[in-house]
Amino acid sequence: MSPKFSRVRVFLPMLLFSIAVLSCGTSPYEYPAFSKNGHINVVVEIPAGTNLKYEFSPETEEFEVEIIDGKRRMVQFLPYPGNYGFIPSTLMDKSRGGDGDALDILVISESLPQGMVVEVIPVAVLHLSDRGETDDKIVAVPAEADLRTINCTTLSCMEDNYPEALSIIQGWFSSYKGSGKMKFLGWADENKAMSEIKKWSVSDEKK
Repeated sequence: MSPKFSRVRVFLPMLLFSIAVLSCGTSPYEYPAFSKNGHINVVVEIPAGTNLKYEFSPETEEFEVEIIDGKRRMVQFLPYPGNYGFIPSTLMDKSRGGDGDALDILVISESLPQGMVVEVIPVAVLHLSDRGETDDKIVAVPAEADLRTINCTTLSCMEDNYPEALSIIQGWFSSYKGSGKMKFLGWADENKAMSEIKKWSVSDEKK
């Protein structure tokens, strides 16, 4: 079997699984942060290569385009360099210094459908400041090796083999809101990434 059809064989069951999850009445927010395999679950809000700023609304149970001044918010920069979404069953509690939302995450892979639930392995934390407020991003790769475009599961591997990818991600998040609005503070490794997920997890499956 050719690699092309092998990719379809792996991808299709995952897609059908995610559709089943989102159509059975279970809110994406209620899905566990940790999968049964010990990986991290991610709900894709914004597919890689797109610019519209979607967010999942717990009130309407739909993925909605963010509206600013009556207009749909479109990132006025290059498209998202990965699949952007959130880790379900996490909450960055404002009383503990969070922003009140679920933990953001960027999944490095081919473009994945909006609403897909994908298991990932965290590889790093991108530390950012958004006009003085902490705005860290988890960076991850799919747990399923056939979905990966980068063959790394640690920050040191990324630094050794894909430093340009880290530079692209750093540059994109430092620039997509406009000049001077985002400040790059540094990278942290996969252990720090997992610590951050556990810190903000509200599910019973903490590892």
